[in-house]
Amino acid sequence: MEGYILDWANLLLRWLHVITAIAWVGSSFYFVFLDSSLTPPEDEDLKKQGVSGELWAVHGGGFYHPVKFNVSPPKLPDHLHWFYWESYTTWLSGFALLTVSYLWNANIYLVNPADPNAMSAPLAVFTALSFLAVFWLLYDGICRVFGFKKHGDAIVGAMVLVLVCIAAYLACHIFPGQAAFLLMGAMLATSMSANVFFWIIPGQRTVVRALKNGDPVDPVYGKRGKQRSVHNTYFTLPVLFAMLSNHYGWLYNQKYNWLVLIGMMFAGAAIRQFFVLRHGHKLGRNKHPWPYALIGVLVILGVIAWLRPGPQPAVAARPAPASQPAAGAVPYGEVAKVFAQHCVLCHSATGLAQKNVKLDSPQEVAQHTQQIYQQVVVLRKMPFGNPEGLSADERDLVKRWFESGASTAP
Repeated sequence: MEGYILDWANLLLRWLHVITAIAWVGSSFYFVFLDSSLTPPEDEDLKKQGVSGELWAVHGGGFYHPVKFNVSPPKLPDHLHWFYWESYTTWLSGFALLTVSYLWNANIYLVNPADPNAMSAPLAVFTALSFLAVFWLLYDGICRVFGFKKHGDAIVGAMVLVLVCIAAYLACHIFPGQAAFLLMGAMLATSMSANVFFWIIPGQRTVVRALKNGDPVDPVYGKRGKQRSVHNTYFTLPVLFAMLSNHYGWLYNQKYNWLVLIGMMFAGAAIRQFFVLRHGHKLGRNKHPWPYALIGVLVILGVIAWLRPGPQPAVAARPAPASQPAAGAVPYGEVAKVFAQHCVLCHSATGLAQKNVKLDSPQEVAQHTQQIYQQVVVLRKMPFGNPEGLSADERDLVKRWFESGASTAP
Protein backbone atom coordinates (compact mmCIF):
# COMPACT_ATOMS: atom_id res chain seq x y z
CA MET A 1 0.00 0.00 0.00
CA GLU A 2 2.87 2.38 0.73
CA GLY A 3 4.23 1.91 -2.79
CA TYR A 4 0.79 2.51 -4.26
CA ILE A 5 0.33 5.75 -2.31
CA LEU A 6 3.83 6.92 -3.22
CA ASP A 7 3.14 6.24 -6.89
CA TRP A 8 -0.02 8.38 -6.75
CA ALA A 9 1.84 11.13 -4.91
CA ASN A 10 4.58 10.94 -7.51
CA LEU A 11 2.09 11.22 -10.38
CA LEU A 12 0.10 14.12 -8.92
CA LEU A 13 3.17 16.07 -7.82
CA ARG A 14 4.84 15.51 -11.19
CA TRP A 15 1.67 16.75 -12.91
CA LEU A 16 1.58 19.89 -10.75
CA HIS A 17 5.33 20.41 -11.14
CA VAL A 18 5.23 20.25 -14.93
CA ILE A 19 2.23 22.60 -15.15
CA THR A 20 3.78 25.26 -12.94
CA ALA A 21 7.20 24.83 -14.57
CA ILE A 22 5.64 25.49 -17.96
CA ALA A 23 4.08 28.68 -16.57
CA TRP A 24 7.35 29.81 -14.96
CA VAL A 25 9.64 29.05 -17.90
CA GLY A 26 7.07 30.47 -20.31
CA SER A 27 6.84 33.76 -18.46
CA SER A 28 10.65 33.92 -18.20
CA PHE A 29 11.03 33.36 -21.94
CA TYR A 30 8.32 35.89 -22.72
CA PHE A 31 9.79 38.70 -20.62
CA VAL A 32 13.29 38.12 -22.00
CA PHE A 33 11.79 38.34 -25.49
CA LEU A 34 9.80 41.44 -24.50
CA ASP A 35 12.78 43.22 -22.96
CA SER A 36 14.97 42.41 -25.98
CA SER A 37 12.32 43.50 -28.49
CA LEU A 38 11.36 46.89 -27.06
CA THR A 39 11.97 49.95 -29.20
CA PRO A 40 12.08 53.59 -28.06
CA PRO A 41 8.55 55.08 -27.95
CA GLU A 42 7.45 57.32 -30.79
CA ASP A 43 4.56 58.94 -28.98
CA GLU A 44 5.61 62.12 -27.18
CA ASP A 45 3.14 61.53 -24.38
CA LEU A 46 4.74 58.14 -23.63
CA LYS A 47 8.16 59.78 -23.56
CA LYS A 48 6.95 62.35 -21.04
CA GLN A 49 5.63 59.57 -18.81
CA GLY A 50 9.09 57.99 -18.65
CA VAL A 51 8.48 55.08 -21.02
CA SER A 52 11.81 53.66 -22.23
CA GLY A 53 10.48 51.05 -24.65
CA GLU A 54 7.35 49.72 -26.31
CA LEU A 55 6.23 46.77 -28.41
CA TRP A 56 3.27 46.23 -30.68
CA ALA A 57 2.15 42.59 -31.01
CA VAL A 58 -0.81 40.61 -32.28
CA HIS A 59 -2.03 37.37 -30.72
CA GLY A 60 -5.31 35.50 -30.49
CA GLY A 61 -7.18 37.96 -32.66
CA GLY A 62 -6.20 41.03 -30.63
CA PHE A 63 -3.48 43.69 -30.64
CA TYR A 64 -1.28 44.32 -27.60
CA HIS A 65 0.86 47.34 -26.73
CA PRO A 66 3.09 46.67 -23.70
CA VAL A 67 5.37 49.50 -22.55
CA LYS A 68 8.29 49.58 -20.11
CA PHE A 69 9.02 52.43 -17.71
CA ASN A 70 12.70 53.07 -17.19
CA VAL A 71 12.48 53.20 -13.39
CA SER A 72 8.85 53.55 -12.34
CA PRO A 73 5.51 54.78 -13.74
CA PRO A 74 4.38 58.28 -12.81
CA LYS A 75 1.42 56.77 -10.96
CA LEU A 76 1.07 53.29 -9.50
CA PRO A 77 -2.06 51.47 -10.81
CA ASP A 78 -4.62 50.00 -8.44
CA HIS A 79 -4.19 46.49 -9.84
CA LEU A 80 -0.62 45.25 -10.24
CA HIS A 81 0.17 41.66 -11.26
CA TRP A 82 3.11 39.97 -9.57
CA PHE A 83 5.00 37.12 -11.24
CA TYR A 84 6.10 34.89 -8.39
CA TRP A 85 3.55 32.12 -7.79
CA GLU A 86 4.91 30.24 -10.83
CA SER A 87 8.39 30.15 -9.31
CA TYR A 88 7.37 29.29 -5.77
CA THR A 89 4.88 26.58 -6.76
CA THR A 90 7.36 25.02 -9.18
CA TRP A 91 10.03 24.81 -6.48
CA LEU A 92 7.68 23.57 -3.75
CA SER A 93 6.14 20.88 -5.96
CA GLY A 94 9.60 19.93 -7.24
CA PHE A 95 11.01 19.60 -3.74
CA ALA A 96 8.00 17.52 -2.68
CA LEU A 97 8.55 15.31 -5.73
CA LEU A 98 12.25 14.97 -4.87
CA THR A 99 11.25 13.94 -1.35
CA VAL A 100 8.74 11.33 -2.51
CA SER A 101 10.92 9.94 -5.28
CA TYR A 102 14.42 10.04 -3.78
CA LEU A 103 14.73 11.23 -0.20
CA TRP A 104 12.04 8.85 1.07
CA ASN A 105 14.09 5.85 -0.15
CA ALA A 106 17.54 7.37 0.14
CA ASN A 107 19.15 4.00 0.90
CA ILE A 108 18.15 2.87 -2.61
CA TYR A 109 18.31 6.05 -4.69
CA LEU A 110 20.98 8.23 -3.06
CA VAL A 111 23.54 5.82 -1.62
CA ASN A 112 26.22 5.13 -4.21
CA PRO A 113 26.05 1.41 -5.11
CA ALA A 114 29.78 1.36 -5.87
CA ASP A 115 30.42 1.94 -2.16
CA PRO A 116 27.19 1.34 -0.17
CA ASN A 117 29.02 1.58 3.17
CA ALA A 118 30.49 5.01 2.43
CA MET A 119 27.56 6.88 3.96
CA SER A 120 24.24 6.18 5.61
CA ALA A 121 20.86 7.15 4.18
CA PRO A 122 20.47 10.15 6.55
CA LEU A 123 23.93 11.39 5.55
CA ALA A 124 23.03 10.96 1.89
CA VAL A 125 19.90 13.06 2.39
CA PHE A 126 21.89 15.75 4.22
CA THR A 127 24.52 15.78 1.48
CA ALA A 128 21.89 16.05 -1.25
CA LEU A 129 20.19 18.99 0.46
CA SER A 130 23.60 20.59 1.03
CA PHE A 131 24.13 20.70 -2.73
CA LEU A 132 21.03 22.87 -3.04
CA ALA A 133 21.98 25.24 -0.23
CA VAL A 134 25.74 25.52 -0.73
CA PHE A 135 25.50 26.18 -4.46
CA TRP A 136 23.01 29.00 -3.85
CA LEU A 137 25.24 30.58 -1.19
CA LEU A 138 28.32 30.45 -3.41
CA TYR A 139 26.46 31.65 -6.50
CA ASP A 140 24.82 34.47 -4.55
CA GLY A 141 28.18 35.49 -3.10
CA ILE A 142 29.73 35.62 -6.59
CA CYS A 143 26.90 37.84 -7.81
CA ARG A 144 27.19 40.15 -4.80
CA VAL A 145 30.96 40.60 -5.12
CA PHE A 146 31.45 40.70 -8.90
CA GLY A 147 28.00 41.37 -10.37
CA PHE A 148 28.33 45.14 -10.80
CA LYS A 149 32.07 45.43 -11.34
CA LYS A 150 33.61 46.12 -14.73
CA HIS A 151 32.93 43.13 -17.01
CA GLY A 152 30.86 41.78 -14.13
CA ASP A 153 28.54 39.68 -16.30
CA ALA A 154 31.45 37.88 -17.96
CA ILE A 155 33.20 37.31 -14.61
CA VAL A 156 30.04 35.96 -12.98
CA GLY A 157 29.32 33.74 -15.98
CA ALA A 158 32.81 32.23 -15.96
CA MET A 159 32.82 31.65 -12.19
CA VAL A 160 29.36 30.09 -12.20
CA LEU A 161 30.43 27.78 -15.04
CA VAL A 162 33.40 26.62 -12.96
CA LEU A 163 31.13 26.19 -9.95
CA VAL A 164 28.68 24.08 -11.97
CA CYS A 165 31.53 21.90 -13.27
CA ILE A 166 32.80 21.27 -9.75
CA ALA A 167 29.29 20.48 -8.51
CA ALA A 168 28.68 18.07 -11.41
CA TYR A 169 31.94 16.23 -10.75
CA LEU A 170 31.20 15.89 -7.03
CA ALA A 171 27.55 14.90 -7.52
CA CYS A 172 28.42 12.17 -10.02
CA HIS A 173 31.09 10.76 -7.70
CA ILE A 174 28.99 10.90 -4.54
CA PHE A 175 25.59 9.77 -5.82
CA PRO A 176 24.35 7.26 -8.41
CA GLY A 177 24.20 8.79 -11.88
CA GLN A 178 20.43 9.20 -12.06
CA ALA A 179 20.27 10.92 -8.67
CA ALA A 180 23.31 13.07 -9.50
CA PHE A 181 21.75 14.40 -12.70
CA LEU A 182 18.45 15.14 -10.97
CA LEU A 183 20.15 16.86 -8.05
CA MET A 184 22.10 19.10 -10.41
CA GLY A 185 18.82 20.20 -11.96
CA ALA A 186 17.29 20.72 -8.52
CA MET A 187 20.36 22.69 -7.45
CA LEU A 188 20.09 25.16 -10.33
CA ALA A 189 16.31 25.36 -9.98
CA THR A 190 16.69 26.17 -6.28
CA SER A 191 18.98 29.08 -7.14
CA MET A 192 16.48 30.27 -9.75
CA SER A 193 13.65 30.30 -7.23
CA ALA A 194 15.91 31.83 -4.57
CA ASN A 195 16.71 34.65 -7.00
CA VAL A 196 13.00 35.38 -7.19
CA PHE A 197 12.43 35.04 -3.44
CA PHE A 198 15.47 36.93 -2.13
CA TRP A 199 16.15 39.49 -4.86
CA ILE A 200 13.59 40.01 -7.59
CA ILE A 201 10.37 40.20 -5.57
CA PRO A 202 11.86 42.07 -2.54
CA GLY A 203 13.35 44.65 -4.92
CA GLN A 204 10.01 45.10 -6.65
CA ARG A 205 8.24 45.46 -3.30
CA THR A 206 10.73 48.13 -2.26
CA VAL A 207 10.02 50.07 -5.45
CA VAL A 208 6.25 49.77 -4.97
CA ARG A 209 6.53 50.88 -1.34
CA ALA A 210 8.58 53.93 -2.35
CA LEU A 211 6.01 54.86 -5.00
CA LYS A 212 3.14 54.57 -2.53
CA ASN A 213 5.00 56.75 -0.02
CA GLY A 214 5.99 59.29 -2.64
CA ASP A 215 9.70 58.63 -2.10
CA PRO A 216 12.30 58.66 -4.89
CA VAL A 217 12.92 55.22 -6.45
CA ASP A 218 16.46 53.86 -6.45
CA PRO A 219 17.11 52.27 -9.90
CA VAL A 220 19.52 49.74 -8.35
CA TYR A 221 16.58 47.47 -7.44
CA GLY A 222 15.54 47.20 -11.05
CA LYS A 223 19.13 46.50 -12.15
CA ARG A 224 19.57 43.76 -9.57
CA GLY A 225 16.24 42.19 -10.42
CA LYS A 226 17.01 42.17 -14.13
CA GLN A 227 20.47 40.69 -13.53
CA ARG A 228 19.07 37.75 -11.56
CA SER A 229 16.21 37.33 -14.03
CA VAL A 230 18.71 37.06 -16.89
CA HIS A 231 20.68 34.45 -14.93
CA ASN A 232 17.48 32.48 -14.49
CA THR A 233 16.78 32.37 -18.20
CA TYR A 234 20.23 30.86 -18.86
CA PHE A 235 19.60 28.21 -16.20
CA THR A 236 16.30 27.06 -17.74
CA LEU A 237 17.53 24.76 -20.53
CA PRO A 238 20.22 23.08 -18.37
CA VAL A 239 17.62 22.50 -15.65
CA LEU A 240 15.10 21.02 -18.08
CA PHE A 241 17.75 18.69 -19.52
CA ALA A 242 18.77 17.47 -16.05
CA MET A 243 15.14 16.87 -15.08
CA LEU A 244 14.41 14.87 -18.25
CA SER A 245 17.64 12.88 -18.21
CA ASN A 246 16.51 10.43 -15.52
CA HIS A 247 14.42 8.65 -18.17
CA TYR A 248 17.52 7.70 -20.18
CA GLY A 249 19.94 5.41 -18.43
CA TRP A 250 22.51 5.51 -21.22
CA LEU A 251 23.11 9.17 -20.33
CA TYR A 252 24.08 8.77 -16.70
CA ASN A 253 25.31 5.15 -16.65
CA GLN A 254 28.65 6.25 -18.05
CA LYS A 255 32.11 6.33 -16.51
CA TYR A 256 32.41 10.01 -17.37
CA ASN A 257 28.77 10.91 -16.80
CA TRP A 258 29.77 14.20 -15.20
CA LEU A 259 31.31 15.30 -18.51
CA VAL A 260 28.09 14.33 -20.31
CA LEU A 261 26.13 16.46 -17.86
CA ILE A 262 28.46 19.45 -18.15
CA GLY A 263 28.49 19.24 -21.93
CA MET A 264 24.72 19.11 -22.29
CA MET A 265 24.17 21.90 -19.76
CA PHE A 266 26.73 24.07 -21.54
CA ALA A 267 25.01 23.36 -24.87
CA GLY A 268 21.66 24.36 -23.38
CA ALA A 269 23.04 27.66 -22.07
CA ALA A 270 24.69 28.43 -25.42
CA ILE A 271 21.47 27.75 -27.33
CA ARG A 272 19.56 29.93 -24.88
CA GLN A 273 22.07 32.72 -25.52
CA PHE A 274 21.24 32.46 -29.22
CA PHE A 275 17.54 32.97 -28.55
CA VAL A 276 18.18 35.83 -26.15
CA LEU A 277 20.34 37.75 -28.65
CA ARG A 278 18.36 37.03 -31.80
CA HIS A 279 15.66 39.54 -30.78
CA GLY A 280 18.28 42.29 -30.45
CA HIS A 281 19.79 41.29 -33.79
CA LYS A 282 16.46 41.87 -35.52
CA LEU A 283 16.56 45.46 -34.22
CA GLY A 284 20.20 45.98 -35.20
CA ARG A 285 21.54 46.04 -31.63
CA ASN A 286 24.01 43.18 -31.95
CA LYS A 287 25.55 40.80 -34.45
CA HIS A 288 23.73 37.66 -35.49
CA PRO A 289 24.13 35.17 -32.61
CA TRP A 290 24.36 32.06 -34.82
CA PRO A 291 27.81 31.11 -33.40
CA TYR A 292 26.18 30.38 -30.03
CA ALA A 293 23.62 28.08 -31.61
CA LEU A 294 26.35 26.40 -33.67
CA ILE A 295 28.49 25.79 -30.58
CA GLY A 296 25.53 24.34 -28.69
CA VAL A 297 24.55 22.04 -31.55
CA LEU A 298 28.15 20.90 -32.10
CA VAL A 299 28.51 20.03 -28.42
CA ILE A 300 25.29 18.00 -28.53
CA LEU A 301 26.43 16.20 -31.70
CA GLY A 302 29.77 15.52 -30.03
CA VAL A 303 28.04 13.92 -27.03
CA ILE A 304 25.81 11.88 -29.35
CA ALA A 305 28.87 10.59 -31.23
CA TRP A 306 30.72 9.88 -27.98
CA LEU A 307 27.88 7.82 -26.46
CA ARG A 308 26.97 5.92 -29.62
CA PRO A 309 26.58 2.17 -28.98
CA GLY A 310 28.93 -0.33 -30.55
CA PRO A 311 27.81 -2.65 -33.36
CA GLN A 312 25.24 -5.22 -32.29
CA PRO A 313 24.90 -8.68 -33.83
CA ALA A 314 21.70 -9.27 -35.76
CA VAL A 315 19.10 -11.32 -33.90
CA ALA A 316 15.98 -13.03 -35.06
CA ALA A 317 12.54 -11.89 -34.02
CA ARG A 318 10.87 -13.61 -31.08
CA PRO A 319 9.89 -17.01 -32.47
CA ALA A 320 7.80 -18.61 -29.73
CA PRO A 321 5.45 -17.89 -26.81
CA ALA A 322 7.04 -17.48 -23.40
CA SER A 323 5.64 -20.81 -22.14
CA GLN A 324 7.20 -22.81 -25.00
CA PRO A 325 10.93 -22.17 -25.36
CA ALA A 326 12.21 -22.57 -28.90
CA ALA A 327 15.27 -24.52 -29.85
CA GLY A 328 18.35 -22.44 -29.11
CA ALA A 329 16.46 -20.04 -26.83
CA VAL A 330 18.18 -18.73 -23.71
CA PRO A 331 16.99 -20.88 -20.78
CA TYR A 332 15.00 -19.06 -18.13
CA GLY A 333 17.27 -20.45 -15.43
CA GLU A 334 20.17 -18.35 -16.76
CA VAL A 335 18.34 -15.02 -16.65
CA ALA A 336 16.70 -15.98 -13.34
CA LYS A 337 20.16 -15.94 -11.79
CA VAL A 338 20.68 -12.42 -13.14
CA PHE A 339 17.33 -11.29 -11.74
CA ALA A 340 18.10 -12.86 -8.36
CA GLN A 341 21.45 -11.11 -8.11
CA HIS A 342 20.56 -7.70 -9.52
CA CYS A 343 16.79 -7.14 -9.43
CA VAL A 344 14.91 -8.78 -6.56
CA LEU A 345 16.44 -6.41 -4.00
CA CYS A 346 13.92 -3.82 -5.22
CA HIS A 347 11.40 -6.08 -7.00
CA SER A 348 10.15 -8.97 -4.88
CA ALA A 349 6.94 -10.17 -3.29
CA THR A 350 8.50 -10.49 0.17
CA GLY A 351 10.45 -7.22 0.19
CA LEU A 352 10.24 -4.06 -1.86
CA ALA A 353 8.10 -4.05 -4.98
CA GLN A 354 9.08 -0.82 -6.70
CA LYS A 355 6.47 0.24 -9.29
CA ASN A 356 4.57 -2.93 -8.27
CA VAL A 357 7.01 -5.02 -10.33
CA LYS A 358 8.03 -8.37 -8.80
CA LEU A 359 10.71 -10.52 -10.42
CA ASP A 360 11.22 -13.34 -7.94
CA SER A 361 8.99 -15.91 -9.65
CA PRO A 362 8.52 -17.08 -13.28
CA GLN A 363 4.86 -16.05 -13.16
CA GLU A 364 5.70 -12.49 -12.15
CA VAL A 365 8.54 -12.22 -14.67
CA ALA A 366 6.20 -13.36 -17.47
CA GLN A 367 3.97 -10.34 -16.79
CA HIS A 368 6.83 -7.85 -17.16
CA THR A 369 9.03 -9.15 -19.98
CA GLN A 370 8.50 -6.05 -22.11
CA GLN A 371 9.34 -3.73 -19.19
CA ILE A 372 12.43 -5.78 -18.36
CA TYR A 373 13.69 -5.51 -21.92
CA GLN A 374 12.93 -1.79 -22.11
CA GLN A 375 14.52 -0.87 -18.79
CA VAL A 376 17.51 -3.26 -18.76
CA VAL A 377 18.45 -3.49 -22.44
CA VAL A 378 17.08 -0.50 -24.36
CA LEU A 379 17.34 2.30 -21.79
CA ARG A 380 19.93 0.62 -19.56
CA LYS A 381 18.15 2.37 -16.71
CA MET A 382 17.86 -0.66 -14.46
CA PRO A 383 19.13 -1.86 -12.09
CA PHE A 384 19.03 1.59 -10.56
CA GLY A 385 22.60 2.68 -9.99
CA ASN A 386 23.75 -0.85 -10.96
CA PRO A 387 24.60 -1.74 -7.33
CA GLU A 388 25.97 -5.22 -8.07
CA GLY A 389 27.66 -4.28 -11.32
CA LEU A 390 25.39 -5.76 -13.99
CA SER A 391 27.82 -6.44 -16.83
CA ALA A 392 27.43 -5.85 -20.55
CA ASP A 393 27.41 -9.65 -21.05
CA GLU A 394 24.53 -10.00 -18.59
CA ARG A 395 22.55 -7.27 -20.35
CA ASP A 396 23.21 -9.09 -23.60
CA LEU A 397 21.95 -12.30 -21.99
CA VAL A 398 18.69 -10.59 -21.05
CA LYS A 399 18.49 -9.20 -24.60
CA ARG A 400 18.95 -12.63 -26.19
CA TRP A 401 16.47 -14.20 -23.75
CA PHE A 402 13.78 -11.66 -24.65
CA GLU A 403 14.37 -11.73 -28.38
CA SER A 404 14.41 -15.54 -28.49
CA GLY A 405 10.99 -15.83 -26.88
CA ALA A 406 11.35 -14.66 -23.24
CA SER A 407 10.51 -18.13 -21.99
CA THR A 408 9.79 -18.53 -18.30
CA ALA A 409 9.47 -22.33 -18.52
CA PRO A 410 11.84 -24.38 -16.30
